[in-house]
Amino acid sequence: MFGLFGKSEEKIQELIDNKQYDELPTEVIDQIAGDIIVTTEPVMDEYRVVERLEVITAECVFGMNLFRDFFASITDILGGRSSSSQKVLRDARRTCLSELRREALIAGANAVVAVDLDYNEISGDGKNMLFLVASGTAVRVEPD
Repeated sequence: MFGLFGKSEEKIQELIDNKQYDELPTEVIDQIAGDIIVTTEPVMDEYRVVERLEVITAECVFGMNLFRDFFASITDILGGRSSSSQKVLRDARRTCLSELRREALIAGANAVVAVDLDYNEISGDGKNMLFLVASGTAVRVEPD
């Protein structure tokens, strides 16, 4: 099953067994970290925090390509929604939260609380980049 991601199933399993999550493909992280709760809530009524582990962050930078920038500028002039820009924002959020789950997995957490997403644009020299930072507190929780 994991062989689809450029590494053999044995190599993927070895990385998981050795807790070398930083070397795993994002798709594998999404599968094994799918049960990690990620929420903007500082407290979850149905769970009790049994251990606060650490503050974790994930940073992602995405380029806005020339054509996307061009069509977004037309949308700015004429009005309306820019579906290409929305797609970049959606992809950035999903990727960054996946990376946050990876950080939680490395920290030994089963949840990340008080998650905050900060979006910024980096531009200059004719380049536009979207910079997204996701941060939160990695914790271990138990049902209340």
